[in-house]
Amino acid sequence: MAEKPHMNLVIVGHVDHGKSTLFGRILVDTGAVKKEELEKLKEIAAEYGKEGFELAYLLDKEKEERMRGVTIDVAHRPFETSKYFFTVIDAPGHRDFVRNMITGASQADCAILVVSAKPGEGVQEQTKEHVFLLKVLGINQLIVAINKMDTANFDQKRYEEVKQQIINLLKPLGYKVEEIPFIPVSAWTGDNVVKKSDKMSWYSGPTLIEALDKYFKVPARPVDKPLRIPIQDVYSITGVGTVPVGRVESGVLRPGDTVVFEPAGVKGEVKSIEMHHQQIPEAKPGDNVGFNVRGISKNDVKRGDVAGHPDNPPTVVKEFTAQVVILDHPTVIAPGYSPVFHIHTAAVAGRITEIIAKLDPKTGQVQQEHPDFIKKGDSARIKVVPIKPAVVEKFQEFPALGRFAIRDMGRTIGAGIVLDVVKAK
Repeated sequence: MAEKPHMNLVIVGHVDHGKSTLFGRILVDTGAVKKEELEKLKEIAAEYGKEGFELAYLLDKEKEERMRGVTIDVAHRPFETSKYFFTVIDAPGHRDFVRNMITGASQADCAILVVSAKPGEGVQEQTKEHVFLLKVLGINQLIVAINKMDTANFDQKRYEEVKQQIINLLKPLGYKVEEIPFIPVSAWTGDNVVKKSDKMSWYSGPTLIEALDKYFKVPARPVDKPLRIPIQDVYSITGVGTVPVGRVESGVLRPGDTVVFEPAGVKGEVKSIEMHHQQIPEAKPGDNVGFNVRGISKNDVKRGDVAGHPDNPPTVVKEFTAQVVILDHPTVIAPGYSPVFHIHTAAVAGRITEIIAKLDPKTGQVQQEHPDFIKKGDSARIKVVPIKPAVVEKFQEFPALGRFAIRDMGRTIGAGIVLDVVKAK
């Protein structure tokens, strides 16, 4: 494990705009992947009749993904720049897989937005949806890669056109566009990804890799806050015992600590902590760890539970107030509607009991008190009652446990942040 500061990076953008190929290119050109692995993938790609997909295959491990040429799950691959150690979260652009994209983005510190410069492509519906989600999920560090410059003859005019489209999308959402680099790249040929391009002499800015070091800052790691570890999985390992796995969002975990898992309410003692298959003396915010807990069984804890210390346990809520943005809904949303809220690693059905106010999406000012309904494109403050016990925290106190996506009918209905909570008795 490198001693460099660790950052979680998510890559977002419309399907087929070249996200996986871009990542593959980064992994190959930074030396994170060996030539042999690439050669092997070239053969597989040829077998599937998908020549040119070998870079994407570095991330798309599932056979189904390779056959269809789309990214389904969220792949984690590490790579290093001169300054940082990055874990890459490759978020699927394909709309069936938005749920995974949310799980990925909600763990990220920073993002690369990929937009294709290919004539006829540029900013698409999903580019908008992804940028919207990044904003609501509180990811403000952004780099834009204008990809497929090779399909536009490395033309500056086309670059400027696409750049303007993206600025028009980002600016109203409150992104400081003057602080965001727009980098013309070709993931396919490697231009301006790690190596400077000789085909775009009109561009004098940094390469993509240089931009990662120059523009991204490690976010404050809340070590002084109470411990919160949303659980992603629980394993039962022979000879070891029960091992929950998750990312430390705040606080510090050490062997010997007593931890409580909520909403399950079970307690146990931490015997050891592992990261990247090595035992570590303590786990801090940003660390993805597995920790062996004595006194609990695999069936006591599940994905979506949150671990904390008993003196300041994770908050189990009776209801919460949230600010939401409705991205997509075929009709209207009224009190009584019960979609699924994806919050940290949990997926909880919740009933919207009240629409407190409709807001102006650009300014956040109240437009209407207690409207009868809200619809696609609206922003609102709502009250939600989870149907089963769930851990929910205020966004201001624990950002990672206070932002969520709303899903229903196989699509993302909206996203939001938690403003206030009412604790369960």
